[in-house]
Amino acid sequence: MVVRPTAPSLLIALATAGSLAACAGEPATAEDVRVQTGGQDVTARPTQYCLDGEGQRYETTPPIVEVSPDTAITLTVPESIAERGWQVQVFDDELQEVIGEVDVPEGTETFDGINSSDVAPAAFYLVVVEDAGGECGEFTAAWPVGFLRAGG
Repeated sequence: MVVRPTAPSLLIALATAGSLAACAGEPATAEDVRVQTGGQDVTARPTQYCLDGEGQRYETTPPIVEVSPDTAITLTVPESIAERGWQVQVFDDELQEVIGEVDVPEGTETFDGINSSDVAPAAFYLVVVEDAGGECGEFTAAWPVGFLRAGG
């Protein structure tokens, strides 16, 4: 996995009521992201999502997953998100600082290129972010998931 530094733009949007970028077509409800690691299988609800052509923000508490060191993390997005494209942004434990960004190949529904030891702090967030564009313009769907690595 290659984590490359990025600007903290998503954090600002997640922490405030500012706008963000992209849409996932027009499902009847906001779709979830699946997270699997070390025998755990967690569903993450979006904090923001494009629904019926309008950007929606949700009062959602991201799941927190306890992981062992050197454990694979698998993220699965709905087909509509995979078709548009997505990435994973890596944040600190308070969703305040962007640590890096991982590109996911276009059309990929399931990505397993992240390991719990790839991120330097023992507590961190991975935020699945749909690529910008579509009916909601620059508004982006986002699904944060917290991780707490043992031994940290």
